[in-house]
Amino acid sequence: MLTKYALYLTSICSSDFSASFFLFLGIFLLSENIIFNILTNHEYIANMFENKDYIAVNVFDDSVRKRSLKRQWNQLSRFQKNLVVVIVFGGILLCGFLLYQRQLLKANSLDAFSSEHVKSMKTNVVDTDKIQIVPFKEDISSVRMIQNENQLPSADEWVQNAVDNNHDTKNSIDNPQDIINGDIESDKSEVKRDINNENEDTKTRGMSFKGPMNERQQAVVNAMRHSWTGYKTFAFGHDNLKPISQTYSDWFSLGLTIIDSLDTLYIMDMQEEYQEARKWVEESLKLDVNRDVNLFEVTIRVLGGLLSIYHLSGDEIYMTKALELGKRLMPSFDSTSGIPYSDVNLFSMQAHSPKWSPDSSTSEVTTIQLEFRDLSRISNDPTFENAITRVSEKVHELPKTDGLVPIFINANTGSFRSFSTISLGARGDSYYEYLLKQWLQVGKIPEHYFIEDYKEAINGVIKHLRRKTPNEHHVYVGELISGKDFKPKMDHLTCYLPGTLLLGHKNGMPQSHFTLANELLETCYQTYIKQATGLAPEITYFNLEGESATDIYVKANDAHNLQRPEFIESLYYFYVITGNKTYQDMGYKIFESFEKYTRVSHGYTSISNVKTPNNVRPKDMMETFWLGETLKYFYLLFSDDRNEIDLDKFIFNTEAHVIPVREN
Repeated sequence: MLTKYALYLTSICSSDFSASFFLFLGIFLLSENIIFNILTNHEYIANMFENKDYIAVNVFDDSVRKRSLKRQWNQLSRFQKNLVVVIVFGGILLCGFLLYQRQLLKANSLDAFSSEHVKSMKTNVVDTDKIQIVPFKEDISSVRMIQNENQLPSADEWVQNAVDNNHDTKNSIDNPQDIINGDIESDKSEVKRDINNENEDTKTRGMSFKGPMNERQQAVVNAMRHSWTGYKTFAFGHDNLKPISQTYSDWFSLGLTIIDSLDTLYIMDMQEEYQEARKWVEESLKLDVNRDVNLFEVTIRVLGGLLSIYHLSGDEIYMTKALELGKRLMPSFDSTSGIPYSDVNLFSMQAHSPKWSPDSSTSEVTTIQLEFRDLSRISNDPTFENAITRVSEKVHELPKTDGLVPIFINANTGSFRSFSTISLGARGDSYYEYLLKQWLQVGKIPEHYFIEDYKEAINGVIKHLRRKTPNEHHVYVGELISGKDFKPKMDHLTCYLPGTLLLGHKNGMPQSHFTLANELLETCYQTYIKQATGLAPEITYFNLEGESATDIYVKANDAHNLQRPEFIESLYYFYVITGNKTYQDMGYKIFESFEKYTRVSHGYTSISNVKTPNNVRPKDMMETFWLGETLKYFYLLFSDDRNEIDLDKFIFNTEAHVIPVREN
């Protein structure tokens, strides 16, 4: 009989909790009259009707006499009363436990891994709950860093004829109709180079990669293949996969997922998938789409992706496509100030400010330089580099707050928006990143304004934006609202900064940069492990002056996770530069959380709530940077070969696409 009740109870608990409770009672009522009599006289129920002497309880027969529940309960022995309480509340607890287990299983089973995949996931798992970040600050400090303070190269004078300070960009741009009329074909012959005459430092084409070296890298390859398969099945040729609804969405209609994934597939040695992507680029990538696109997004994703795979593979088709795209983007620079407009139509080649504002984002206009400079250098056409140099020099000359810049700039006036927010998160982040990386790209020229502006900016961060929480002493970088009022808020985007700071320290930046890098890496890791899912929210707030019960907290509207790469990027730099494998363990713990909470049957999805493991609320969107950045950095982080991508020969753009470093 007890077994039968247990089976009833288990099936009942497949519904919601309240229904399960009442059905549980109903089973006992229908099964045993004694239990029915006892249950209906529960003290809690009796108290509910204390002011009503008689309650009608007619279950089987309308002739059942009305009874006083309270009187019959008082007539029971103490043993009977205790037995009733144990049975009822034991049943409630059991039902609740089974319901919780079912809900947890449901949340965890968005996709069932194959037994082979599960086996690979369990291999070499390290209990990173035991990882203590603070001691590793001391460990990292003891690692012998590659110091270049006294080894800065005496580079040849920079080629000034490629950088004309007073160059009129408008006059340098080809007639926009040339591309539409097909005259670009004549330009292609002009950019063919004699490969044998290139400098040794620029010979990067035709690189080969070994594929996964260990179980962790294989797990990442499995994730990449799962992502690609879902995209190929339901969204191939479109910008984004919606893996739950098994459809797609288009942003610019440029096959963004394919372009962003090309170099990732190549680095992972996924040849079959890579050939599928290459074939689409050659046969189906049309760059004359009649719609507005964002200059920054298309530059870092599409132009950067094409340049990266060109340098890795040596395939001329990518260079040809990159050159055409670059020409179609050039009208963005046709402004009175030289600060580019944010939007351009790739068909009509007309550019304009965003519809929602006359201003462009500062990070957007200052995070296109790596790509356009590289395009000039592979094509021997200085037009692209001239345009972005004009932008960099203009921003360099503008007044700043100890090197810190507002997040908005006007393309017509060439000035920052007054009283604009200063942030190293959204709309400001990659300005600082590209100061350092441009300096590396052009050969680390001593005292160049790239590196001088970068050093001034980091000093400004330490002076104005660095704070420490009062209790747990987490160091973070906040924001200045209206350029003056401090706000204890840090975007996940800001977690690129530890890696950038360490990369700068590797190339001669001072010890203060190294210290801040370690402090911020620890804080960024805490934003992950303090959440129940082990995944960081989009925005984290910090206790400033005791206004919060906890030093790190998340607001409801900021609890989503878009599978962003910034913290994994920083872990990658820390592992490659220091050799400390602890960063691999930290990364793998996060990778497992992505597997657990974002993997679905046909890909991976961003989620709405990192605070509730049993209800993450999938957003039904697989971002292109999941394949182009996050999985790529995971794969390189887990590599046995720290120089799989040599940081002395390559830099990563802000979309994790590789661009070669030049000697001059």
